[in-house]
Amino acid sequence: MQIFINTYGTYVHVKDDMFQIKIREDKSQPVKVNHIAAHKITSFIMSKGAALSTDAIALALKHNIDIVVVENDGHPMGRFWHSKLGSTTKIRKEQLKASLDRTAVTWIKLWLGNKLENQSDFLQDLKKHRSNLHEFLDIKTEAILDFRRKILESEAKEINEVAESFRGWEGSAGRHYFEALSTCMPDAFAFKGRSFRPAQDEFNAMLNYAYGILYSRIERALMLAGLDPFVGFMHRDDYNSKSLVFDFIEPYRIYADRFVFRLFTGKKINKNYFSEFTGGFSLNEEGKAFFVAPYLEYLDSEKIRYKGRLQTRLNAVQLEAHRFANSLIE
Repeated sequence: MQIFINTYGTYVHVKDDMFQIKIREDKSQPVKVNHIAAHKITSFIMSKGAALSTDAIALALKHNIDIVVVENDGHPMGRFWHSKLGSTTKIRKEQLKASLDRTAVTWIKLWLGNKLENQSDFLQDLKKHRSNLHEFLDIKTEAILDFRRKILESEAKEINEVAESFRGWEGSAGRHYFEALSTCMPDAFAFKGRSFRPAQDEFNAMLNYAYGILYSRIERALMLAGLDPFVGFMHRDDYNSKSLVFDFIEPYRIYADRFVFRLFTGKKINKNYFSEFTGGFSLNEEGKAFFVAPYLEYLDSEKIRYKGRLQTRLNAVQLEAHRFANSLIE
C-alpha cells in the first residue's frame, strides 16, 4: 500500500508500533485519526506542509518503507532511505563503465525506441473512435516512427557521439506526438505543446504531476535493483541530476500519458482542479485529491501482460530494472 499525504497539517507518528496519521481538513472539524500497521505499507509520499516524527522515520526504515517528500507539482525533492545498499557494489562499478562505452548506446537506443513505439501505438489506438482524424494520426505516427528508425539505425562507440542527435530526434518526435494529442482533446483543454515547470495549461499541469509521481517510483526501482540513479547514460550529468532516472523512465512515460489523456477525454476533469497563477497552471488540492488514488491504483494494482505473465505496471518496471542491473554484471 502506498500512502499519499497532501493535506496541510497532517501529522504522522508512531503509537503501539503502528503508524498513526492525524488529519485535520477543517479547523471546525475534529481531527481524523488512522492507524496502519507497518507491514501493510510500501511507501509514503508526502507533500510539503505535513509533519513526520523521527519515530515514524525509524519505523519506516526498519520495515524498508520508502518516504518521499515531493514538491507541490509532484516532483520528488528527496527521500528517506535506509543506509544498507542491499546489492553488490559491482553493479554500480559496471554501471559507471557502461556509461562510457557502447553499452550505453545499446540501452539508450532500446529505451528511446520503446518510448517512440509506445507513442505511435497510442496514436493508432486513438484512431478507433476518430474516423475524421485517421489521415492526420497516420501522418503523425509515421513521423514518429521515422525518428525511431533513425535512432535504432545509429551506431557509435560511446553515447556522446550520438546524444545530441538522439535528443533532437526524440524532441521532434515529441512535438508530433503532443500535437496529435492536443488535436484529439476536448476544445476546452486543447494545448499548444509540451510545457514543463510551470505548465502553460491544465493538461500539462496534470501530466507533470503524474510524471513527478512516476519519477519517484522509477528512482526507487533503480535503487532496489542496486543501481545509482545519478549515473546516467544520455541525460547530462549536471549537479545533483538523477540522470539514470531520466534515461530509464522514457519507455514508461506512456503510463502517465494514457492515464491523464483518458481523464481529459472522458470528461472527468473540472477546471476547479487547477489553480492559475502568473506564468502558468498547477494542480490544486482538490485536483490532487481527485487524481492521486485512481492513478496509484492504475500503477500499483491494475495488471498488464509482461513477458507472458500478468503484472502490475510498477512490478514490470521493477523487473526491468533488475534485468538491466543484472545485464551489467553478466
